[in-house]
Amino acid sequence: MKTYFVTDAHLGSLAYKDKLQNEKKLVRWMDSIKTDCESLYMMGDMIDFWFEHKLVVPKGYARFFGKIAEFTDAGIPVYWFAGNHDVWLFDYVQKELGVTVYTEPVEKTIHGKKFYMAHGDGLGDPDPKFRFLRILFHNKFCQRLFAALHPLHSIGLGLAWAKHSRLKRQAFPEEYLGEEKEYLIQFSKKHASELGDHAADYYIYGHRHILVDLMISRKSRVVIMGDWIKLFSYGVFDESGFRVELFEEA
Repeated sequence: MKTYFVTDAHLGSLAYKDKLQNEKKLVRWMDSIKTDCESLYMMGDMIDFWFEHKLVVPKGYARFFGKIAEFTDAGIPVYWFAGNHDVWLFDYVQKELGVTVYTEPVEKTIHGKKFYMAHGDGLGDPDPKFRFLRILFHNKFCQRLFAALHPLHSIGLGLAWAKHSRLKRQAFPEEYLGEEKEYLIQFSKKHASELGDHAADYYIYGHRHILVDLMISRKSRVVIMGDWIKLFSYGVFDESGFRVELFEEA
């Protein structure tokens, strides 16, 4: 049995003409792993914009949500890290689909190996604008103000903002900045140094939309897992260790 990891699908993005293409491919991948999947970790930004009103949720994602329900109904635990695009996962997927949602980094032992897992936003990002927006998005009072808007306006506004962010990323695609400038690597190094022999074996992130697999000490390894937009990358952990693979179809 294997533990699987996937990140940054940004399903439903208005920046793409065929919004269903990536969702269908993600569902096909989930079908391909279901028989040997012990647990599934979704590392954030699986949906490009998500905000739950008390009695209203955004339309769409039926195939994706249905496949998650298949996993949880079959007894396969599914864990969802809230990213900076799907930060407002309040209780719908938990109650309706049986998903466990994490809003903070999680440290967990899986088959004897220590994992430190997070989406990656907020862990040492030097951009003051992003830090301000993150504080704003996580503020309960601001969330209540946004929830007071009619869903036609709140969800429409959120999708438009997410589209602008996605198009900006396409114009200036993410690139590996080097070990000394990648803030997730620097955060992990500091964390591992402080814990010494008790540090995590694996630091697993999404968020940056790049593929990085780097040993940062004699026992600790950082993996930034790419995305499900261009790379279609995913992580696998089993008795042979952790590896990143690409989903390729005939």
